[in-house]
Amino acid sequence: MGDPAGIGPEIAVRLARAVSAGKVSPADVAVYGAPDVVEEAARRFAPGFTPRTVACSDLGFSQIRPGKLDARCGLAALECFRTATLDAIAGKVDAIVTCPINKAAVNLAGIPFTGHTELLASLCGVRDFVMMQSAGELRVVFVSTHIPLAQVPSAVTFDRIVTVTRLLRDAIVAEGIVHPKIAVAALNPHAGENGNMGTEDETVVKPAVRALAEEGFSIEGPFPPDTLFIESIRSKFDGIVSMYHDQGHIPFKMLAFDRGVNSTLGLPVIRTSVDHGTAFEIAWKGAASIGSLTAAYELARKRAVSRIANA
Repeated sequence: MGDPAGIGPEIAVRLARAVSAGKVSPADVAVYGAPDVVEEAARRFAPGFTPRTVACSDLGFSQIRPGKLDARCGLAALECFRTATLDAIAGKVDAIVTCPINKAAVNLAGIPFTGHTELLASLCGVRDFVMMQSAGELRVVFVSTHIPLAQVPSAVTFDRIVTVTRLLRDAIVAEGIVHPKIAVAALNPHAGENGNMGTEDETVVKPAVRALAEEGFSIEGPFPPDTLFIESIRSKFDGIVSMYHDQGHIPFKMLAFDRGVNSTLGLPVIRTSVDHGTAFEIAWKGAASIGSLTAAYELARKRAVSRIANA
């Protein structure tokens, strides 16, 4: 359900109703949440429909302040996400689709938290993982994610670029593209201008691209980040490797905000998510779109069906 003070409960019950009504692809959907909150969301936003709820928090609807940051809501959202993840690891569910969590609310509860991706990897005991944003043929992965900008250069290493690109290639192949073409963004403006605007592209990024090409990858770069996402360039590639969070997120969300999907690659479980935040300003007002959640659900279902078929 995500943060109960945000739009998560609304979009969760609306999607569950859409599945039940046959308006999207079929699956057995359960909403992991606080029963009282989920029931109130269904009463308001999916009248006449009763979603199947897995109780993982006893937070009452009367305890939340819609649209307000609250440690209790952060803790409830985290409990639901952790429960769903452990159920996925145990094989009780085939995939997880997450509604937005507010990181500040979780931290207010006294729990250091940087995002779903990092917690998922920790619960799964995985070190090599990567966040991917996707919308149809547009796929972007990130060498670094939720760290301060000042720490990005030290996080952009040869090994990390190679690992992230391999995970991207595997994900694209799993979607049926046998020989994916991959573009790599530069770290510095103008790809460093031969070292005059930073040396990392010469000493780190280019060697990683060459090594991957020698492995047989169809890969090009590093491209200047300010032109990589224009249609005439991005349309030539099946996936893009971005060096840091905002370098990839800003253009991606400009291109596909209402249909983008966030997923985590390299895990033993399937997880997708909406590509937006808790939208406190419209929480519990019936104004939220379920476009991104629907896209996340469809991608999770597609991957789960494929995994089951190949098991």
